[in-house]
Amino acid sequence: MTAPALHIALAPDGPAIRRPAPPPVEALLLGRTPEEAAAMLPRLFNLCRAAQGLGARIALGLAARPEDIAALRQEILREHAIRLFVLWPRRLGLPPAPLPKPDDLRQAVFGPGQAPPDPAGLRAWMAAGAGVGRVFQAIADAFAPGEAVAQLPAPTAVSLGRAVAQENSLWARHPNAPLLDAVEAEWGRGPLWRALARLVDLDACLRGALDLEPRSQDGLTIVAAARGSYALSARVADGRVTAFARHTPTDHLLAPGGAFDQAFATLPAARQDRAPLLVDILDPCVPVDIVEAAHA
Repeated sequence: MTAPALHIALAPDGPAIRRPAPPPVEALLLGRTPEEAAAMLPRLFNLCRAAQGLGARIALGLAARPEDIAALRQEILREHAIRLFVLWPRRLGLPPAPLPKPDDLRQAVFGPGQAPPDPAGLRAWMAAGAGVGRVFQAIADAFAPGEAVAQLPAPTAVSLGRAVAQENSLWARHPNAPLLDAVEAEWGRGPLWRALARLVDLDACLRGALDLEPRSQDGLTIVAAARGSYALSARVADGRVTAFARHTPTDHLLAPGGAFDQAFATLPAARQDRAPLLVDILDPCVPVDIVEAAHA
């Protein structure tokens, strides 16, 4: 399925953001058997196939397969690595690097220390350029403290099932991470904070410290993904899907007053050339068109 584009028109008084219509997921799944629907959902989208497939199986009353959690873990690691080694360096004008082999990933990301820097050592780690430190140094250089920030409530099992603004990002898996707390205190919840949440999440994933088991509560299934959490619900009658709903990190990111709106509202006009980088870090998972005011 080709997702419609998110349109951003930059202007001196702030950007105008036009959101795409949500894809008609339910209409495509109604009337199918649970097995058919669970197999079809991840094929409809280019990203997060393991997360969506696993979440759909649980929501539709099917059992998770032994390989599902392993596939989800690899999907999360790969998505993080693509941004750290390819997408963000390219956007920052740095040379991209080949994706490391799984056994080499920790050394390639963190350098000789093979672990995320502690808060006191963050600046030294970025300046030294160990691992992907230079990528984070470039992000820190691109946005001053307080720029492109968003302050939102943490998601709950209830709020994840609604398309309302909330911090359904990787921070929600690590709300007490000292590194993220320190960066928030100095820079705010801006691009550096969001980028470092990927680093913290990648480390936890490599250590096997992420709880990737889906959880169900009050008819809602929640499953971890590379950008946050998916929330899915379904009804099945006589062996056929009669209702299906899916709420994604993109829905929460792009909700009115959400992280996307707030980040662009706090991006100074003089920094609007950083808009493509900001989009890459926010990662809305839909095509994005950015135009200058004169062409809006």
